[in-house]
Parts: sequence; structure tokens; C-alpha cells
Amino acid sequence: MKLNQLIEHLHIPMQPTYSDIDITSIEQNHQMVKEGSLFICIKGQRFDGHDVAEEVVERGARALVAEKPLDVSVPVIVVKDTRRAMAVLGDAFYEQPTKKVQVIGITGTNGKTSTSHFVEAIMRHCGKQTGLIGTMYRKVGDTVLPTKNTTPDSLSLQQTFHEMKENHIDVCAMEVSSHALKEGRVYGVDFDVAVFTNLTQDHLDYHGTMEEYRFTKGLLFAQLGNTYDSHRPKYALFNQDESATDYLKTMTAAFIYTYGIDQNADFMARDIETNSDGTHFLFVTPFGERKVHIPLVGKFSVYNVLAAAASCLLSGAEFEKVCDAVAKLEGVPGRFELVKGTQNFSIIVDYAHTPDSLENVLETVQQFKQGKVWVIVGCGGDRDKTKRPIMAKIACDKSDQAIFTSDNPRSEDPFAILSDMEAGVEGYSNYQVIEDRAKAITHAIEQAKENDVVLIAGKGHETYQIVGETVHDFDDRIVAIQAVESVIKKKLNE
Repeated sequence: MKLNQLIEHLHIPMQPTYSDIDITSIEQNHQMVKEGSLFICIKGQRFDGHDVAEEVVERGARALVAEKPLDVSVPVIVVKDTRRAMAVLGDAFYEQPTKKVQVIGITGTNGKTSTSHFVEAIMRHCGKQTGLIGTMYRKVGDTVLPTKNTTPDSLSLQQTFHEMKENHIDVCAMEVSSHALKEGRVYGVDFDVAVFTNLTQDHLDYHGTMEEYRFTKGLLFAQLGNTYDSHRPKYALFNQDESATDYLKTMTAAFIYTYGIDQNADFMARDIETNSDGTHFLFVTPFGERKVHIPLVGKFSVYNVLAAAASCLLSGAEFEKVCDAVAKLEGVPGRFELVKGTQNFSIIVDYAHTPDSLENVLETVQQFKQGKVWVIVGCGGDRDKTKRPIMAKIACDKSDQAIFTSDNPRSEDPFAILSDMEAGVEGYSNYQVIEDRAKAITHAIEQAKENDVVLIAGKGHETYQIVGETVHDFDDRIVAIQAVESVIKKKLNE
């Protein structure tokens, strides 16, 4: 693509014409620049792309987009905000791929990963070619690609959507984080359905207040647009049982639908019954109603399935096929995942890392427990400190024995994090502190008796632990299995 064709999308007055410059790629990572690249200078917290202007020219960059004039031998297009410019240029370079791919965006404190996976599974059952963008990975059809953030930057997003378009993907389920919304990473994405799961305390280290956090979540619904297209309508789908919903509804001009369990909603789960094989409920919708079964437990699972099924129906999926699909849903790795071993008690690994998610998981465990409930839980370093004592109290209130341990301490002193947690449980006696996470997991498994439940919370699917700036291999599921095998071996040797 010619440079002048690209930059005309920026609408910069009096911009020179560069009709003889061909652009073969757009990059924001200076190490990825090659002959023919347009390099966008992004100023981050630790690195400023403006500082490597000469280097990227030597690598073959034919032009730069920057926030200030630069003394280099190639054209420099100066803009007010290179992050915004990157979104515009990425959308233009990759030929507006989300005009061709249906996009369902899911935001909320909890449930984004499970809901997005359920959307993908339902749509596949309905015969659609699917894509997925989220915390764990990106998927283009059956191809799994790595991801660094829940929601990638705008340039990476447009590149991924372009791959989806080229591979004839019909619909993409996408997690949309509050960080991404605030930083404009989803600028240029043409969402068709926006879903709100819930809003509970998290990320206050970043947003400052719950009001700011709520507002930021609302940006997804505001970005659905302000016009009505009968050929491609926009839908905002809200959890009616959430207190933030009334506020968020005011932020969108899109068609509003709701789902819920307790309050009257457009899509509802009624007459909920839980047993050993999962959950049964009457699925009530504007498209009909039917008794359905899902092979999952917990009220939070019902909410996630409701959100996924409703968004698929709004996207044009057939009611009967959607109902058939939910009966075949599988759990998401690290989300209430049962660790299967030779032990005579249950081990569950869950990503619960907020007060609300930890409480939900522990309340679900209480529904089927026959023995004691053990919970191993920690809090991440360099993150919201105010939730630490709250999570500790929930752990003690909702279990028989809590073990406080390290999560991803990052640059913080692990013992300082644990001290913050202990501040919430003064006077409690049903907890202990074991800083080493592997030892904490092993201790709980060594102490657990027949029919007990050991819940390992906080890291879920993660296969690493971040201590300082070092990323160590660490998987709660593997550590748990190793602990079970160790206990059995000890008993055999006794």
C-alpha cells in the first residue's frame, strides 16, 4: 500500500503527498522492522519508540509516525497521539477486517474467559467458523496463537482479524479488558454484540476508584456507535442482576437486552437444579423456552452460559441448536478445573483472584462438599492492595482451613503481601501462612482426608510464577498431582 493512501485516513491538514513510497508492513516493535515498514513511535512506561528512530531507518523503515519531529532520512508523519494513529492505520492497512467478521466483545470483572469460550463452542456447534481472542490465547479456526495481554494492542488486533478474514472466520468471541478500553486498544474494532458480565472490586491500583472502573467498562458499549443499521444491528447485552447495569445502559445507543437469574430479564434461567452431573434449568428467551442441561456447576457458570447463549442468539444462531450446544459445553482450563489423580478427595484449581470470584467458587464448593474445605490463596504483587484483606476474610469465612501463600509477587516482598492479607483476619484461627506456594499446596494435600475438597485459587491456567522480574515454571495442577503422588509414595513406604 502506498504511504499517501495510508496517511490520508489520519486526516492531517496540509500533509505532503508520498505517492512513490510503498509500505509493506506496519510495526510498533522496533525489532520487527524490516525493509518497507512504517514504524509507529509509541511512548510506553519503560521504552520510547522515538528513541530508536535512527535504528529503525537502518533496519529498512520507509517512514515513521511520531508525536514530534525527528531528524531522520525518511518521512516523519507527526500526529498528536501515536496510539490513536496506530489504531487508524492498522484498520486501514488490514482493510477493515471487522467489517467482514462478526465480533462479540465481552467485558466484566469475572467470567470473560469462560463466556468467550462458550460463545466459540456454541457457534461451532451451529456450523460457524470461529475465532477467539482472550487471556489464554488467540485462535483462528483450529490454530492457537500466543497472546501477552487479555486484549492485545490495536495493531495486533487488526492483524489477527485480518488473518480471520483471510481464513473465512464468521464470528470471533473476544475478551475486552478495562485496561484495553482505557488505553484505546480496541479503537477501530467494529463490535456487533457487547456483553457485560459483572463488576466487582479489582484493578483499583490502575483505575483508582470503582466509579472510574465502572465508567471504563462502559466505554465498550459507548463504542457500539450512535447510528442504526438494519443490515447489521448492534446489541448491548447486560447482566440484569448486576447493580452497575442501570448505569451502563445509559452509555449506549445500541439495542439493549438483558440476562439474569434473580431479576426479570430478556434471557433467564429459571427453576435451577444442581446435581452430580451438572445443572438443569428452564432457558427462557424471546426466541422460545426450553429445559436445558449444562455439565457445569455453580451459579457463576449459569450466568456465563446465559451470557454466551444470549449473545449467540442475538448474533443469529438458531434457538434449538444453541440449546443443544450448551449441553455439550466443556469447562475451561483453570476455571473450576478438577485435578484428576488417585486421591480420595477433590482438588480444584480455579483462577479466582478477586473477592467476588473467590466467594463464588467457595460457595459452589459448599454446595457439594462432604468433608472439610481447604483453600490455598494468595494475592498478586504490584496490583490492587485493598482487596488483599477482603480475600483473606472470604477464605476464612467460606472454608474450614485457609492457607495464605504467594501468587505472583512480582516486585513486592511476598511477606508484605501476606501481611496485608492477615490484616483482614484478626481474631481468626482457621488459617496459616506458608509463603512457598508449592509447599502450601503440598501441605494441604498431605492434611486432606477422604471426601475433603482442596481449592487452589488465584492462578488457574497459568503455567508460571513471577518473582521479581523472573518468570518461573509453575503450574498449580502439576504441583498438586506431584504432591498426591508424593503422599501415596510415603504411605507405601511406611
